[in-house]
Amino acid sequence: MAIASPLPAPFETRSTCPYCGVGCGVIIEHDGRRISGVRGDPDHPANFGRLCTKGGTLHLSARPENRALTPQLRASKHLPRENVDWETALDTCAATFARVIREHGPDAVGFYISGQLLTEDYYVFNKLAKGLIGTNNVDTNSRLCMSSAVAGYKQTLGADAPPACYEDLELADVLLIAGSNMAYAHPVLYRRLEEARAKRADVKVIVVDPRKTDTAREADLHLQILPGTDIALFNAMLNTLMWESLTDARYIAEHTNGFDAVKEAVRDMTPAAAARICGVPEADIRQAALWFGRAKGALSLYCQGLNQSSHGTHNNAALINLHLATGQIGKPGAGPFSLTGQPNAMGGREVGGLANLLSAHRDMGNPEHRAEVARLWGVNEVPATPGKTAVEMFEAVGRGEIKALWIACTNPAQSMPDLNAVRAALDNAEMVVVQEAFANTDTIAYADVLLPASTWGEKHGTVTNSERRITRVNPAVPPPGQARHDWDICVEFARRLGKALGREELARQLFSHDSPEAIWNEHRESTRGRDLDITGLSYAMLAERGPQQWPLPEGESVGRQRLYADGRFPTADGRARFVVTPHADVHEPVSTAYPLALTTGRLRDHWHGMSRTGQVPRLFSHVEEPLLSMDAADLARRRLAPGDLAEISSRRGKFIVRVEASDSVRPGQAFMPMHWGSQFMRGAGVNALTTPAFDPYSKQPELKAAAIEVKPVQLPHRVVAMRLHADAAQAARLTEALKPLMQRFDYATVTLAGRDDTLVSLRGYAAQTVPDAVLDEIDRLLELTEPARVMRYVDARRRVEKTARIDDGVMTSVCLSGETAAADWLKSMMLEGASLEAVRPWILAPVSSPPQGSLARGRVVCNCLNVSENEIRADAAAGLDFAACQAKRKCGTSCGSCVPEVKRIIGLATSASSEAARILPQAA
Repeated sequence: MAIASPLPAPFETRSTCPYCGVGCGVIIEHDGRRISGVRGDPDHPANFGRLCTKGGTLHLSARPENRALTPQLRASKHLPRENVDWETALDTCAATFARVIREHGPDAVGFYISGQLLTEDYYVFNKLAKGLIGTNNVDTNSRLCMSSAVAGYKQTLGADAPPACYEDLELADVLLIAGSNMAYAHPVLYRRLEEARAKRADVKVIVVDPRKTDTAREADLHLQILPGTDIALFNAMLNTLMWESLTDARYIAEHTNGFDAVKEAVRDMTPAAAARICGVPEADIRQAALWFGRAKGALSLYCQGLNQSSHGTHNNAALINLHLATGQIGKPGAGPFSLTGQPNAMGGREVGGLANLLSAHRDMGNPEHRAEVARLWGVNEVPATPGKTAVEMFEAVGRGEIKALWIACTNPAQSMPDLNAVRAALDNAEMVVVQEAFANTDTIAYADVLLPASTWGEKHGTVTNSERRITRVNPAVPPPGQARHDWDICVEFARRLGKALGREELARQLFSHDSPEAIWNEHRESTRGRDLDITGLSYAMLAERGPQQWPLPEGESVGRQRLYADGRFPTADGRARFVVTPHADVHEPVSTAYPLALTTGRLRDHWHGMSRTGQVPRLFSHVEEPLLSMDAADLARRRLAPGDLAEISSRRGKFIVRVEASDSVRPGQAFMPMHWGSQFMRGAGVNALTTPAFDPYSKQPELKAAAIEVKPVQLPHRVVAMRLHADAAQAARLTEALKPLMQRFDYATVTLAGRDDTLVSLRGYAAQTVPDAVLDEIDRLLELTEPARVMRYVDARRRVEKTARIDDGVMTSVCLSGETAAADWLKSMMLEGASLEAVRPWILAPVSSPPQGSLARGRVVCNCLNVSENEIRADAAAGLDFAACQAKRKCGTSCGSCVPEVKRIIGLATSASSEAARILPQAA
């Protein structure tokens, strides 16, 4: 008898995570065709094997169900796209772009690209626009997240170069975290901070944030300022440092310029004055300044809370002023450290992939820099006319100035501010080309041409993380279908466009690259002698020695860990510059009509527009639907209770969403995550409300602050439909089929749940009776039309209907119409595989509420180990502390992202028990 050969061990390929700018190394497990697993790379210096919940589930998103697989083209606007071959798609793009350029000039086209592209992809797009076409209209979604950090570094230190490194998290005595919920947005770095605090009890953490986030709750001092008042706070801290003689006079004199002007500017911004502006105690401002000024090493960490502002550049500069005034830069445990939001926003800046930049941190406005790049590329000139930045670009599309727009690897129909205007602009364009890996983003609907691209696990090139560390990205599997690499698509289009424009020879010369390495070598040469010189690096070195930090010039063997240790800066005189930063209010203050201050931010387990994380059911377990968080008193004042539906409106848009009471926001404020868009809710998402106002220096929009109103709505006609699938492909098809039905309701969501199996849910609420045709379509999609497998209860008088499908004694589909009170209980029952006998009495009974005493499992707090909030509360009620709960449940022992919340839940439960114990004897 033949003995079956054992299955081959999976192959392993080293790469990086495609989410935030931490740049974690990952090891991809695969069989050469399909990705089967992922784990952290223990040898990568960014994460040493750690991964967050998002990174740890990457393999679950590496499926073909939601991928763009074939080029598509439509004959005219609003007709369905049809599959075509690559030649037809690229020839059509080239012909249209060439016609627009001939008829209207090169500035009538634009390219909007992404911090998720690899450095090599970025480089060829930049070269295409500025070298071949002759327009600077190439910008990136990094404009929405990092451009104020770039401008702040350049105004003060002279170059876009974060001077600190990750090791400084472990060496600092004081860490000032401003506008960043690190515990959610950069969880792997936050783990390093937690470990540092555990080892050194004297480390102080100050958090500046309008919300009481998990990061803020664990801080030694939380400065819960009013939105947009960061500059007043930092200026008051500088005022205190001067009064307390905590500035470094020698450092200021030898290494900086402009201090006298700043000193005069902050003279009247005392802690008392700032307290009135910021809404925080004067003593807390003084305490923050004293800790910062007396520290041996003071490290500041900041992200979108500072950047996404109409004065974001000055937010950054005011913080950097504190470092320059105290000499807290260029030494271990010190420096202003911008935490990058995207995996390769840094690499895009390195190659000049923004409208105001050129290769190797050269400035578009500098004639010498333009001439240098022209010589490097072998062109007569690089255009001098400023290009359109992100907001300006879409405004120009809306006006008809930009007629053809190429969008690569980003989702502006969800991520841009003032989304109604952006979507109208996309409708107005003569041609919108979308180069995208996923087939279900909000922007796909506006694509006249869809070009399928490769993505994580399939790409080959480099990325640069927040600490200037370059890592090789290696492919584990080939792209599915006809998807092609981003650089390859760009190069092939450039060659065809050159031919269509009569510049065939120039295009051949500019785009002779046949591999990512060839592109990277050209980029490397452009850095020679620049602040980010990497002429000593090569693909071979990165493969042999692992990730390397820049600068690493020719002749050196290791990159520089920290910058400016010698006090020399890349400015004309070698000195850093203090910048006068006057306090300014947010662009859109609250008013009588819009009395609430809205801020936006991130969830722990989702990333950006959810094109990838939205495919992973378990990542919905922590927060399963879009919610607006408000103070309980503000809800009550509007006659709203937690869980109610409300209409949220600003001067630009409105939608309906469920509200929750939260102590994380102050009275008069509200918060909603950025992730939810039209793929998961009825409406465009929170950016339908945000303002397109932007910072005058960085052109970064004010996505963090808008004035809104919240009003209750009554939607009595309700439907909840759920289907459990063991097959991921079937679940994906059902999800996409249900999404159009959201438009038939006034409020609707389509979300996922589950771990091994996928539960797809549609919730739809309406002011008017839901048409029978909609209910019939839901029944069809959920396979509730086979009498032999279906149980149904109908109360025609009350218009209540309950329908369930039973397969092998287990409920696999359910639709509730009219009353939906039992939906959460049923969801838990389905996910737990409850038998028919457990639910039959309820399905066939007239009652709509769940059975007496039944309880849904509740929110999953630890996604890695599937531990729910109710389980943690039960442990706390039984007297278990954090350590005992962790020992029992293992929560927080994998990625650790849930640790702050587990501690908080146990702390609240313990406090409640103590209070009850104190009150009971008194009552007796």
